[in-house]
Amino acid sequence: MSMFLRILPWPLAAYVAFIFIWYLQYKFTGHPGSVQLFTTLQEWSGLPFEPYGRIGVGTVELIAGVLILIPPTRFIGAGMGLGVMSGAIFFHLFTPLGVDPYGDGGVLFKEACSVWASSLIILILDRRRVGEVLTSVGLPAPGFLS
Repeated sequence: MSMFLRILPWPLAAYVAFIFIWYLQYKFTGHPGSVQLFTTLQEWSGLPFEPYGRIGVGTVELIAGVLILIPPTRFIGAGMGLGVMSGAIFFHLFTPLGVDPYGDGGVLFKEACSVWASSLIILILDRRRVGEVLTSVGLPAPGFLS
């Protein structure tokens, strides 16, 4: 089991990085589907989601997608992934987007949920590293991080 838990972060990180980097082509090029999604959020909230939110989310996903592939920074990328996917899941559940904005069976929502879960698992498996970083900068690490 120990070997499995040491290897498990690698495929999870590769999956998260793939999803984040794959969708950059839509966010950074202004693909009509991506623009419509963020325009819907803008109309719902009155906040400038399009284009600023679209480009901002894409930038965070790019950074997270790179950091999650580098072992010493994997937990940072996973934390960023967990955060950005928490936002995505929230907006799909509690705004006019809904879980199936493209009429494809909710692929985008399902991927957001699987990236969220993968990021959480990585954080759990790398919790000791989180504790080490906290203590190295003089912050107390909760007991579950040791």
